[in-house]
Amino acid sequence: MAKKSVATLQTDSKRLTKAIKMVKKEGSSSYSFLETIVAPAMANDWLSKK
Repeated sequence: MAKKSVATLQTDSKRLTKAIKMVKKEGSSSYSFLETIVAPAMANDWLSKK
C-alpha cells in the first residue's frame, strides 16, 4: 500500500492537508485511491489506518 500526503490547503485560520492513500481492492489486483482533507496532525493517523 502506498501513501502520500500532498497539497497544503489554507482556509481562514485553519491549516488543512489533502491526504491520498492507495488501497488494493479485495479479490482483484487493482487499486483505488481514497482522498480526504484533514489537519496536518491527524494526517499520519489517517494514513496508517487500514
